[in-house]
Amino acid sequence: DFGHAGGHYNPEGVGHGFLDEGGYHVGDMPNLHIPESGELTLEILNHQLVLDDRLFDGDGAAIMIHAGPDDYTSDPAGAAGARIACGAISRG
Repeated sequence: DFGHAGGHYNPEGVGHGFLDEGGYHVGDMPNLHIPESGELTLEILNHQLVLDDRLFDGDGAAIMIHAGPDDYTSDPAGAAGARIACGAISRG
């Protein structure tokens, strides 16, 4: 279930989702719309994310894909369902 990846990256301690009036987690990302072919290429700009020691702390960092769409409001994971893919983020 990729539970070892931990929770959303939220160093500022704000709410979840782009529709949250108080702001959103630094780790929040937009929904992905995967075509029937299953192949997707995309580029996402996250101007709040800084690749610094807060991200690369002792427990590491990862990117997570959930099974369903994020509702952009429910805390902490947007009611997006099960975790279905995970990738480690490491320093170059």
